Amino acid sequence: MKFSSKIYVAGHRGLVGSAIWNNLKAKGYANLVGRTHAELDLLDGVAVKRFFDEEQPEYVVLAAAKVGGIVANNTYRADFIYENLQIQQNVIGESFRHGVKKLLFLGSTCIYPRDARQPMQETALLTSPLEYTNEPYAIAKIAGLKMCESFNLQYGTNYIAVMPTNLYGPNDNFDLERSHVLPAMIRKIYLAHCLLEGDWEAVRHDLSRRPVEGVDGRATEQTMGNVLAKYGIHPSHVELWGTGKPLREFLWSEEMADASVYILEHVDFADLRGDAPEVRNCHINIGTGKELSIRDLAELIKRTVGYRGEIRFNADKPDGTLRKLTDVSKLHALGWTHKIEVEDGVQMLYDWYTRG
Repeated sequence: MKFSSKIYVAGHRGLVGSAIWNNLKAKGYANLVGRTHAELDLLDGVAVKRFFDEEQPEYVVLAAAKVGGIVANNTYRADFIYENLQIQQNVIGESFRHGVKKLLFLGSTCIYPRDARQPMQETALLTSPLEYTNEPYAIAKIAGLKMCESFNLQYGTNYIAVMPTNLYGPNDNFDLERSHVLPAMIRKIYLAHCLLEGDWEAVRHDLSRRPVEGVDGRATEQTMGNVLAKYGIHPSHVELWGTGKPLREFLWSEEMADASVYILEHVDFADLRGDAPEVRNCHINIGTGKELSIRDLAELIKRTVGYRGEIRFNADKPDGTLRKLTDVSKLHALGWTHKIEVEDGVQMLYDWYTRG
């Protein structure tokens, strides 16, 4: 890529998209294009075609997606498969029709089977059943990476699919119903800490920034306390879903961005396809190759926040996949390795959250 190349970042306001945008900008790429959802609905094929007609991007980063945690994935199953398939169909399709030189598609490691051998290599894809709770989202992401692979094989395009592990970082989603596990736990434990300390001013400030079920900082203390209790947030304890036993891997979002830009600059489909007669599994895992249990993560956040209450786990709620560790040897062989460990990242995200 040239610094003057026009690069479209779909989802440039999201957790990963904003980090990729900032990384590209910091490296000197000056011709970046982004649209908010209000400016461009990626579910609208006509609007997406019009955008590509007008902007003619040379490179595309598809970071836009409907994402959420275990509750959202299991509750809004139709939304997750339909909206993600539609976004991918529109953006990848128009990228092909407009001769985009290179496209980077962002998926998720939930594409791998529930009982995949650990750590999960790219070759584990489609070898056994998926985790039920996020199956619709996973199928959509598998379709996206296979669309990239198939266009490459049939038409000689240069579309790269990357599968990041669990991400966290600035601009994360802290919605108590729809967020992923780490930001949700930070917010829950922080609010419980505020309740335990009797710091209602901090609770009001938090709910004013991010209302819960329409309840904001103007509500009475009783109303705020009641809505937080629905999500397991109490002065004396925080209730979290599952047993706490599942192991998870976490990658700082700005490092995911750095890996993504590195791949855009240095890796092509020709580097990934190999010479086997059947070409498949050309995607790249992006992660740390390290893991910790949800219980240990909760205790880490508890120490970071300074919360003196109890962490309780509700074993009647689902755990999701018990282990999801990525094999990142392909990524390392391509020349990129992470630097930020989760202990430092949790402190960084907590500081970011409480500064807002």
